[in-house]
Amino acid sequence: MGALRERMRQEMILRGMSERTQESYLSAVAAMAKRYKRSPETLSVEEIRNYLLYLIRERKLSTSTVNIALSAIKFLFHQTLQRQRLHVELPRQKAPKRLPQVLSRLEVSRLIEVTADLRYRTILMTAYGTGMRVSELCHLKLVDIDSQRMCIRVQQGKGAKDRETLLAPSLLVQLREYWRQYRPGGWLFPGGVDPREPMNVQIVQRAFRAARVRAGITKPCSVHSLRHAFATHLLEAGEDIHTIQRLLGHSSIQTTLVYFHLARDRIITTGSPLELLDIPKTGAGS
Repeated sequence: MGALRERMRQEMILRGMSERTQESYLSAVAAMAKRYKRSPETLSVEEIRNYLLYLIRERKLSTSTVNIALSAIKFLFHQTLQRQRLHVELPRQKAPKRLPQVLSRLEVSRLIEVTADLRYRTILMTAYGTGMRVSELCHLKLVDIDSQRMCIRVQQGKGAKDRETLLAPSLLVQLREYWRQYRPGGWLFPGGVDPREPMNVQIVQRAFRAARVRAGITKPCSVHSLRHAFATHLLEAGEDIHTIQRLLGHSSIQTTLVYFHLARDRIITTGSPLELLDIPKTGAGS
């Protein structure tokens, strides 16, 4: 699949797609080819449908992961192979409208405390302390840490946009301790096999799952839950919703507003507008 992979990458570069999107698409197509043990350009529409069903029913992958696979397959056939006549019209999965589970401050503290490995402990602290997506976290570089301005640059995040997020003093201390022990070069969290490559997202996910088990947390959650916790806890602490939007890198405020539904302290401390009305009290027998 080497030549086809390179053609697909070139088509994505020509369309200005981010490196993360390129890697996601290439990985999705490679996984399908591995499943069928042959080049994806030889697959029929029925085989592609069956593959997507396999991802949903057997692998039980998330809606977003299945949709990425679908987008990658469509790009391969429509843009790279120029097979418009094939009409690979496959239904896009609709994400269920559910509020994400939010980890409490105590649960986040417990996750960090039970992670003895300095590298993984630093990764979890960075994920929670900055609100980054896990892919953004893995692609951090040493030069992105700005200790003078106490911020971290997120370069080419989702939607190929740059932004800045928080660098807490306690996180800076942790990062310096991590650097003294591991001495990373370009990537802040380099891959274990090849340090020239960033750490694989799956390694971070496995580290989180291991910490969750050790911490005794049974609610459904993933490393992405640290991003939800970051936003929710900031909102509960009184931070402005527009500031949180910028820190998370949301293009639409509507995406950020979901955290209003998750901010427990805001709900508990919000008084009813009825209490603001000047209504004369009536007697018990009135």
